[in-house]
Amino acid sequence: MKRISLYAALCLVSVSMTGCELAAGAIETAFLFGRFWGTTPLIPVSPYYSQMIEDTYHEEERYGRVPILDPVEGDNAPLYCLDPPSPDEVIRSLPPSEQGAGGFAFIAEKQLNNVRIVIEPIVDRVDECRFIPLVGPARLHHCHYKCTIYYDKTIRSDWPIPFTHTDQTQEVVYIDHDHFIRCAGAATPQ
Repeated sequence: MKRISLYAALCLVSVSMTGCELAAGAIETAFLFGRFWGTTPLIPVSPYYSQMIEDTYHEEERYGRVPILDPVEGDNAPLYCLDPPSPDEVIRSLPPSEQGAGGFAFIAEKQLNNVRIVIEPIVDRVDECRFIPLVGPARLHHCHYKCTIYYDKTIRSDWPIPFTHTDQTQEVVYIDHDHFIRCAGAATPQ
């Protein structure tokens, strides 16, 4: 790559010395362009690896953490589950065989169409204050949801025999959004 950029620069210099007018900025641009592509070649990334990186981000960074919230003011303050699962989280929690589009192009393709998600809270309760390692005195707030996903699953193949099959499908997924709430002024048990 460096040789190609060097040859291109030499050609530009030789053209500029033969009487043709060439701006000095074009030569500098040629050198900078050659240096840039010499250090960072194009690297194609497969969609498989791109999806794998995105899945790792979503599992670890977004959905894999248990938050620790600050204490709630007042002893009789109501505590409600205020963070129902997002549609993205519900679809990602489906079994891998049922998630999104997939398969092999023209051989066995799968699509999810007309997706409708119904989210129902099941459990909303708060445990008593107790000492939890690495957290301190806190109580656990249980938030459990039942997510029902209705969709039309279309399986299509173009080889060896072309066919299309559409089936109305229903999946149920249970998602927990438990989190800790620190205790304010509670005596830690000894």
